[in-house]
Amino acid sequence: MSYVKLQLHDKGNHVVMDNGIARVTLSKPDGIVTGIEYNGIDNLLEVLNEEVNRGYWDLVWGGSGTAGGFDVIKGTNYEVIMENEEQIELSFTRKWVPSQEGKAVPLNIDKRFVMLSGSSGFYTYAIYEHLKEWPAFSLAETRIAFKLRKEKFHYMAVTDDRQRFMPLPDDRLPDRGQALAYPEAVLLVNPLESQFKGEVDDKYQYSCENKDITVHGWICTEQPSVGFWLITPSHEYRTGGPQKQNLTSHVGPTALAVFMSAHYTGEDLLPKFSEGEAWKKVFGPVFVYLNSSTDDDNDPLWLWQDAKSQMNAEAESWPYSFPASDDYVKTEQRGNVVGRLLVQDRYVDKDFIAANRGYVGLAVPGAAGSWQRECKEYQFWTRTDEEGFFYISGIRPGQYNLYAWIPGFIGDYKYDDVITITSGCYIYVEDLVYQPPRNGATLWEIGFPDRSAAEFYVPDPNPKYINKLYQNHPDRFRQYGLWERYAELYPDKDLVYVVGSSDYRKDWFYAQVTRKKDSKTYQGTTWQIKFELKNIDKNQSYTLRVAIASATFSELQIRVNDANASPLFTSGLIGRDNSIARHGIHGLYWLFNVEVAGSKLVEGENTLFLTQPRSTSPFQGLMYDYIRFEAPS
Repeated sequence: MSYVKLQLHDKGNHVVMDNGIARVTLSKPDGIVTGIEYNGIDNLLEVLNEEVNRGYWDLVWGGSGTAGGFDVIKGTNYEVIMENEEQIELSFTRKWVPSQEGKAVPLNIDKRFVMLSGSSGFYTYAIYEHLKEWPAFSLAETRIAFKLRKEKFHYMAVTDDRQRFMPLPDDRLPDRGQALAYPEAVLLVNPLESQFKGEVDDKYQYSCENKDITVHGWICTEQPSVGFWLITPSHEYRTGGPQKQNLTSHVGPTALAVFMSAHYTGEDLLPKFSEGEAWKKVFGPVFVYLNSSTDDDNDPLWLWQDAKSQMNAEAESWPYSFPASDDYVKTEQRGNVVGRLLVQDRYVDKDFIAANRGYVGLAVPGAAGSWQRECKEYQFWTRTDEEGFFYISGIRPGQYNLYAWIPGFIGDYKYDDVITITSGCYIYVEDLVYQPPRNGATLWEIGFPDRSAAEFYVPDPNPKYINKLYQNHPDRFRQYGLWERYAELYPDKDLVYVVGSSDYRKDWFYAQVTRKKDSKTYQGTTWQIKFELKNIDKNQSYTLRVAIASATFSELQIRVNDANASPLFTSGLIGRDNSIARHGIHGLYWLFNVEVAGSKLVEGENTLFLTQPRSTSPFQGLMYDYIRFEAPS
């Protein structure tokens, strides 16, 4: 496109950034995105909405002695940080004062919006700060939301294999939709477009793991076709690590960039800040990318491929050089860590095993595995290559532990030494060796240790509750109502798995859920694992290892050869993931190592009883990752 000088227009209650490709209008001093003009469309955002409900930063908070609540962040002061031929950067700040205690979240917030010359879109980031002398509070969620025009944007793309034409928001209203077991899930009974009749719409069906939330958005397939995309070039500012799941895009049409939430984890990922605790964090930048197809013969879905290419370009440019805030750490101020990760498990291989495609990351110092519950600071993750080598670049200065986990092996690795990152440093760590939990040889195992229940049996959904996207799809677990299928498959007796003849892909239900007794009551369930043993050493201990992929207000009780005995092991009440209701196949990871005395085992057939007794809801239950029974050392 021909060169157009960047322009900033102050229109009193609004300010407009214009680079000749896009015009972005923000309310002043609120800093709400009220309009995005692009490719002949006067506003991509929903003009039927109030201005405050179009493009905004928001948060959910709580405080000591106050309920807190949902807060669309509105600035009280507007400032032009930078205005030249290459860049416009605007700041919309909101300062907290003691007179607001109990009425507003005790944070200073600085929202930034950046437009670059020749760029098809704009960037936004924010700095949150809690001063030491301010009162305690908690932060349940913070994100950016964009509400697009419903008569234009009908096609949504989240990943290569998760994209489709979507229903209208009107289809979710009571006269057209039937609310199901929770408000987010609606059965479309009389949609405006008949093609959606009989489908279930639920925003949680489009959640993604942090590592996979790189680009997502919407396409207007009318000519000229237009794409609206949220591009996240880094996950360093998201909480909970690479497997943490968050919302993406959903019916609205809505596009979200979620930085912090308790979804699929519960309160473990709800940061609580105490009085006397200073905290500051930069969220973003996120790139709002706009693209279009000028060729009438070009498939509008080509815009998705173009958006992915742009995402790669943004990732290669990270850390960005343009943000004007000193709180955003530039490339030359960051450090790097390189190394190799090996696994030592003598019962798998007498030699060291390369950690193939393992996850390696830096997070604040803590216990092994603590990163998945860390929700205040930054994390930096990568994956090893086939030989176990890894390289983590662009790390903010500070003190970290190095953590890892490897698909195919249970447990968590932590490098003992604290790693101090300084500006420009390049740290090489010697070959790191992870020794996963292991006492003896594997007598039998169920599943594959990858922190997910996806390999187990996921049933077909009730034909009344279909999302057509997930028919014959790898993510079939995202269908609504799968928890109800357990009682249909096992109406009277619970699951029994026979080692040696059962196949976990067909015979192990993906979640140990409650059984519905009538319309309002449920009962716990007890699964059995039957296995043969010979030549038992009565004087030694065997080891049962149970890796849990998700838990929701549940308990695991384990008994051996006597279903009525006192439990050999109980986890107590664990988990608030809500992964069963929200179509996740995992939440937070748990690993339980249970010693089984040889005297409790018998020659021939033995039975393990796995009981989940908590039963006040259809959504309580456990998802298993992997179970292994080991011989004595």
